[in-house]
Amino acid sequence: MAKEPGFNVAIVGAGIGGLGLAIGLNHLGVPFTIYESAPAFSAVGAGVGLGPNALRAMDLIDKRFREMYMNVATGNLRPEKKHVMMEAMRMEEGLGQGEDWWGHGEWGAENFERTGAHRKDLLDIMTSFIENGRVRFNKRVDSMKQAGGNVTLTFEDGEVVDHAAVVGCDGVKGFSRRVVLADRYPDCVDPQYTGKYVYRAILPMDAAQQILGGLATDAKMFMSKGANLSTYPISSGTQINVVAFKRDPHSWSHPDFTYPVSRADMFADFAPHNIDPRLIRLLEWAKPLRWGIFHHPNTPTYFDSHICLLGDVAHAGGPHQGAGAGQCLEDALILSRVLGKLFHSAAPGILSVPSARRTQLIEAAFAAYDEVRRPRAQEQVKTTSECGEVYNLRDPVAGEDIGAVVSNLNARFKWIWEHDLEGDVRCVEGRFEELVREREGGRL
Repeated sequence: MAKEPGFNVAIVGAGIGGLGLAIGLNHLGVPFTIYESAPAFSAVGAGVGLGPNALRAMDLIDKRFREMYMNVATGNLRPEKKHVMMEAMRMEEGLGQGEDWWGHGEWGAENFERTGAHRKDLLDIMTSFIENGRVRFNKRVDSMKQAGGNVTLTFEDGEVVDHAAVVGCDGVKGFSRRVVLADRYPDCVDPQYTGKYVYRAILPMDAAQQILGGLATDAKMFMSKGANLSTYPISSGTQINVVAFKRDPHSWSHPDFTYPVSRADMFADFAPHNIDPRLIRLLEWAKPLRWGIFHHPNTPTYFDSHICLLGDVAHAGGPHQGAGAGQCLEDALILSRVLGKLFHSAAPGILSVPSARRTQLIEAAFAAYDEVRRPRAQEQVKTTSECGEVYNLRDPVAGEDIGAVVSNLNARFKWIWEHDLEGDVRCVEGRFEELVREREGGRL
């Protein structure tokens, strides 16, 4: 680290995206400090699924990362379902058994291997890469200002620090999004309600099997018009994750993204859908807490000079394609690689102190990241909303025909899973060099 003692990247937020970036920077020897508002690393949510693209991103960030994740990852429990992402069912009583598509409702691919984990298990792996001295807890940002070739962070506890660059990884309603977008794109700052909320539950696999029998061992999506419910195994098959989605015609009027309701209200949400009694028994394990699903359908840029956005603060989307965490890891890979390129190719002394040249290099790195990542990440936001409509049997082509729904789903994920991340790495590094040459005569 002695190479550039004045260069340090601030990472604001210690979720999957922020920690993924930290692992990548650590692997490349780029100095960083994580600022986390919570008093300790914590896992919000329950299960998380990662597709082939996410596993490749892990491998390219640090080979140990993927290896450690695979030690805790859980797929479908039946070997013949190894390459199945999910299997379609109806939510209504009987689950659609006896219809022509029954037994043929799977979607996936030969290059897809279902992996899921408890979010806490994933974050425990990620935090094991990070030295204690690199993380500052209880640090909630009060202001973030650029001046004099630095970014000044002021925290609610009064501390003030300067950094050469800041990466906001602070979630769907993160402070850093307003800093980057408010002056130029004020209408794009606030997250938008998708018109859906969810209830969540985790229950022991043996309890789930008592309810669902053999249907509990592998990932399922129970569908209806206006609601759907997903189940999949986690924690080495000892638990099952349940997420129940409800379509909401109203605007979100609550100050937080979650709020409690009565158990009667929770069950009433699904009563109009003639829901199978087995699914009601799964819901009995859920807390009657409504989690609103919010997204950022339009983000015109992911950076402003020395400040850059990564993960949900840039491109939050619904969970319908199981790709949100994977997109955060793709961000982490591409941004860590271009910052590594910047750090190791700059002439000695250039990065140590603020200067117009250092600003040019940082802006070139962030611009290259923006060009490579933003189109793909924003497409995922768009298509995950479309996928949610498919699950609600509202797709304009497939409609309520489960056979057509499954055909749609089998064609939907290839562009996500089979993307050339190695090509993206080459592209971002090459584009960075091009931008540097354009801005100042070709010398780093």
